[in-house]
Amino acid sequence: TRLFHHAGRISIEPELLKRVEVNAGSGNALSGAGALGGSVKFVTKDPEDMLKPGEDFGGLVKGMFSSNTDSFKTNTTLFGRLSDDWSAMVSATNYNADAYEDGNGDEVEGSKFDQDFLFAKVVGHLTDSQTVRLSYQKRSDEGERPFRTQWPELPWNPLAPQDLERETVTFNYELNPIDNQYVDLDLTVYNIDSELDRGGDRAYFGGGESKGFDLRNTSIFGMHKVTYGIDYREDEAHAGPPTDKSALEEDVKVKGVYIQDDIQITDALLLSAGLRYDDYELDDADNQNFDEDEVSHNIGLNYHFNDNWSAFASYSEAFKGPTSQDAYKLFGTYDADLKPEDADNTEFGVAYDSRTWFGSAKMYRSNIDDLIADEIGGDVVFTNIGDLESDGYVLEVGRRWENLMGRLSYHHNDIEIAGRDAGGYSTNGQANTIGDSLVATLDYQLNPAWTFGWNAQFVKGEDDVDLYAPWFPEGTTTDKPGYAVHDFYAQWRPSATEDVTITLTVRNVFDKYYLDHASVADIADINDGVRGFAEPGRDVRLGVAWQF
Repeated sequence: TRLFHHAGRISIEPELLKRVEVNAGSGNALSGAGALGGSVKFVTKDPEDMLKPGEDFGGLVKGMFSSNTDSFKTNTTLFGRLSDDWSAMVSATNYNADAYEDGNGDEVEGSKFDQDFLFAKVVGHLTDSQTVRLSYQKRSDEGERPFRTQWPELPWNPLAPQDLERETVTFNYELNPIDNQYVDLDLTVYNIDSELDRGGDRAYFGGGESKGFDLRNTSIFGMHKVTYGIDYREDEAHAGPPTDKSALEEDVKVKGVYIQDDIQITDALLLSAGLRYDDYELDDADNQNFDEDEVSHNIGLNYHFNDNWSAFASYSEAFKGPTSQDAYKLFGTYDADLKPEDADNTEFGVAYDSRTWFGSAKMYRSNIDDLIADEIGGDVVFTNIGDLESDGYVLEVGRRWENLMGRLSYHHNDIEIAGRDAGGYSTNGQANTIGDSLVATLDYQLNPAWTFGWNAQFVKGEDDVDLYAPWFPEGTTTDKPGYAVHDFYAQWRPSATEDVTITLTVRNVFDKYYLDHASVADIADINDGVRGFAEPGRDVRLGVAWQF
């Protein structure tokens, strides 16, 4: 449940992650409901994954100092076995940062924050084939932020205190008998509670609860690996002034049924195909009811010519019915004729991977029909603002040596909304024009103790970018200057057992002043001082981690 369109919701310590699964563009049937632009899935480690071999208890203590914000970040994680079958872990992070300075040395008001993150997890092996996991997360974020936090503090955009809290409880059950190829069951049940308190002249309270489950099973029938299941989610949102925190309420229910089949036709050829049915019900704050359902399809091929070369192609669809958009905007309304959103994604490419060289080339086209957003100006009305069309290609090449790895990747994208360039001031933050981007990385391991790395991003400038907003006359444009940003790191492990790691990182080495193209362009001369936040200038970070 999104409480405020200018507030983030997710943070986690990277050491707690077992893997991250990223699907760009509408994906397969397993991506979940409403995955119009793709999906990201975080899988956290179990306590046993953190333990050293032969140990029953351990810990990780980290500290990091940042020169730009003159701040310290600390994290303590403890993990251990409770018995032969049960284990537990708890992780606590505190991060209090002053306002950062941009590349011109100016302090950026509204960027100061106090953040706390707590994560706990218990894992039990009930039998050789049954495992349960219970995890808890709590994230809190406090600070003074501009009312419109994508713009800097201005006389008409003052700072105000903002407090955001989010609690998540997740239960997992796995059943995977070793001698049964038809049963690989996975159940996930979750509940998320969020609250946002905002003070100042525009005091506001938003709250919400999101709960649901996903039950799936995987069966193997000869060349077929079939995953099928059902999922359900209910979002309840409420908002209002501090004196009446539930003045406005809305409720969304999403039911889904899906099946995905991976067919290994030959050793070289993999065919994947799937179906997904989703049903959305929305009861909004104006007592309007919306009920939409649809079936989405996907199909993909991956063919290996030999051990090094492969080619792939896929087509996928995603469906998203009218749903809760933003608790803060419950004072608005929904167009009575609101249509659901439909996305399709087509991509194809080739890939090469050997012991020394690797690379890939991919072209894609992603479309979202009947994009839903609010019409800015006057009363907020969520409506279909037109179709979004995104086309692009990604090129990558890399080389491995004995102690050195280098990589180059290049991305080009063209994106339009309702026939106009997404531009430098998207009406609702739905999309933005980003110049061609080149990313270069080098990682060098001098010896078991020392590792060095360099990362650089080069973004091409964009001239005469459309300002896509109702109050700008058609043809109003601005420029987005290009930029190059370099980062460097050095890591030292003084002990052969790698118990202690000391890392020195210098971000934005040359103290470049720039606005990321994904943010609002600098249109201060056109629209009363409006521009995006400049990114942080040079930041020297020293981190120390001790695992025992």
